[in-house]
Amino acid sequence: MDRPAPRNSETELRYKRLDSRACAACHPPGRFYDRKPMFAGTAMKEGMQSTPAMTWDVVRRLKDVTRMKVVLKGLETREDAALAVQSGADGIIVSNHGGRGEDSGRGSIEALPEVVEAVGGRIPVLMDGGIRRGTDIFKALALGARAVCIGRPYLWGLSAFGQAGVDRVLEILTRELDLIMRASGTPSLAAIGPGAVERKHR
Repeated sequence: MDRPAPRNSETELRYKRLDSRACAACHPPGRFYDRKPMFAGTAMKEGMQSTPAMTWDVVRRLKDVTRMKVVLKGLETREDAALAVQSGADGIIVSNHGGRGEDSGRGSIEALPEVVEAVGGRIPVLMDGGIRRGTDIFKALALGARAVCIGRPYLWGLSAFGQAGVDRVLEILTRELDLIMRASGTPSLAAIGPGAVERKHR
């Protein structure tokens, strides 16, 4: 839900392919997504997979046609969080899509507290974006996230060393999380709370 419209991708435009020769000999025609069953439906062809025209009724319709959990990714405000709960969402992933939708907005970690407050423990809240260290995981958990999503670090590990690289990334993050928990006097994940990251103002 976090990219209902394209963005002005100036950086991407600077490195786009300028060679106008046909490349079908090396690359088969059709988009990568066209070969994936999950993207083969009418909604995808009509551009309805991500559109400003979607309403909260879409969540209710999804709940009616599946027994799977419906988790909404890309919410950043208390108002949307409350509507997600009312519409029957089973979970929320706070995310700003890495800033690629609107890069002057706030980070996911800044939006997390108000979403957690609005949900009030009724459904799980996860956070996606900006997780680079175990301390980042600690901060997200302290601000109310049930868990975090790790994007780029595991992709870097996968690109460099395959499965072993992913395993190593997770080992590093786990070790760093363990270290900051010890330093903060939090013996368990359940003990991590807002007091661990709140600043006191005079």
